[in-house]
Amino acid sequence: MADVDLGTLAEKLRSSKGIAAKHDIGSVTARLGVRDKAVPVGDDCAALPDGDGYLLFAIEGFMNAFVAADPWFAGWCGVMVNISDVIAMGGRPTAVVDAVWADGEAGAAPVLDGMRAAAEAYGVPIVGGHTNIRTDRGQLSVAIVGRAKCLLTSFDARPGDVLIAAVDHRGRYRAPFDNWEAATDAPAERLRGDLDILPQIAEAGLCLAAKDISQGGIVGTAIMLAECSGIGIDIDVKTIPLPSGVSLDRWLATFPSFGYLLSVSPDNVDAVLGRFAARNISAAVIGSVLAGSTVAITDGTNRIVIRDHATTPLMQLGPTEHSR
Repeated sequence: MADVDLGTLAEKLRSSKGIAAKHDIGSVTARLGVRDKAVPVGDDCAALPDGDGYLLFAIEGFMNAFVAADPWFAGWCGVMVNISDVIAMGGRPTAVVDAVWADGEAGAAPVLDGMRAAAEAYGVPIVGGHTNIRTDRGQLSVAIVGRAKCLLTSFDARPGDVLIAAVDHRGRYRAPFDNWEAATDAPAERLRGDLDILPQIAEAGLCLAAKDISQGGIVGTAIMLAECSGIGIDIDVKTIPLPSGVSLDRWLATFPSFGYLLSVSPDNVDAVLGRFAARNISAAVIGSVLAGSTVAITDGTNRIVIRDHATTPLMQLGPTEHSR
């Protein structure tokens, strides 16, 4: 990796719209009054105890600009990112439902086609939803249910763990957004097999905490994980594997189609990395989980704090008595 201007990178991360947007979560959950309920808020899915495991329940809504610019891919992502949320918690997806708004049947067609293509590729059925094709613009929301035997959560990262980033590099950017697309032309058998990596890690007891890399990128996702777990994280940017031809600053702003952060005990690192290597997915230790409340980037010599969630919470969803 080329020399990193850590100060310039830090300023870019602090001004990231993808990270700033996560601040909205706190005000919405406060308004809804769900902050101190028995099911902790802040995870990729709501995890409802159910028999000998957990029912997982999640929903995603999509930016109007994204749906307008690339409706087929928005439909695909409606299924894909919900599946990713279930996987991030050590679960397996069961089914999805959708809510689609469009200006006529022709306006809805590419979104629906994208959803159908993803559902067939991943083997997760669409079982219903809501349709309104008499509106003046396209909008999309998709929800999912799944099940987990053993949970990976946002609340169980512990000081002394190391931070692993696992991202499928076998893709490309899909302009004009910073979406790293590594799924639409992948074999369905490979996609379905990759979905089982995190559930197997959870069930083998190799990890307790994980999070889907979302619109906030690697650093934004690390901030959310740190805040929920009440810990600090140092990320060594020189250890982050990059796809060929991709710059570090853009990669840190990227929303990958398959990307996760895992907080792992040092004793289990080799076993966890081996699970991803067996599926040809890039995975590496990129940082340390520490006591404290700061998320910082380092270059091996210098260190710059990006956010201190104790003084400037991002989501206002730190640990509670129900979180662990």
